[in-house]
Amino acid sequence: LNFCLSRPTYTNLNRLIAQIVSSITASLRFDGALNVDLTEFQTNLVPYPRIHFPLVTYAPLVSAERAYHEQNTVADMTNTCFEPGSQMVKCDPRRGKYMAVCLLYRGDVVPKDINSAISSVKAKRTVQFVEWSPTGFKVGINYQPPTVVPGGDLGKTTRSVCMISNTSAIAEAWARLDHKFDLMYAKRAFVHWYVGEGMEEGEFSEAREDMAALERDYEEIGSDEYVDDDETYTGSRGNSIY
Repeated sequence: LNFCLSRPTYTNLNRLIAQIVSSITASLRFDGALNVDLTEFQTNLVPYPRIHFPLVTYAPLVSAERAYHEQNTVADMTNTCFEPGSQMVKCDPRRGKYMAVCLLYRGDVVPKDINSAISSVKAKRTVQFVEWSPTGFKVGINYQPPTVVPGGDLGKTTRSVCMISNTSAIAEAWARLDHKFDLMYAKRAFVHWYVGEGMEEGEFSEAREDMAALERDYEEIGSDEYVDDDETYTGSRGNSIY
């Protein structure tokens, strides 16, 4: 992050999460040019029931000290959303493919700048979409600027963007989680606490198998050979598609 914090606290993280939740729900509370209903996230971002884990990105992530020195243009914010350093989950989106992207802008933004920024993103080779899904960007615009906690770590800005995307790159997070589980479960670490509360040891194995299947699902959905023969994908809804 650009907070210049060597050891972030739970307070730092919670305030960042609060800022993201505020951006996602802004359309429910304030007027805007293109409001986004919460049900539209499921419609536009979830192609299949099991592929429903969003990757959230927020920009700009600047400290209060640096806020006055940052340009913070719409193009800069949008490009930053596709960089690993602005994500809430540690994975490299350049190693995966996007299925859908929703960009939620707040504050001093105009559609012309957003169109230009999205066109620039589409032209990049590092941002790839799966072949079976159209490269549509769902966009929300809310004129209420982001609000920060007085004296907090996040800097006050005139505009911001929160990106919610569905990408096969998030499988990297599942692989990392599975590896940590395997190391602990091999030693049966903490298992006795769960068994003592009524769980069966077989439930751990079942959960691990389900996670392995989830990894495979994401790998297959991002592969070039994947064939979309399932009719559960609902496509995009609304008029804010670019």
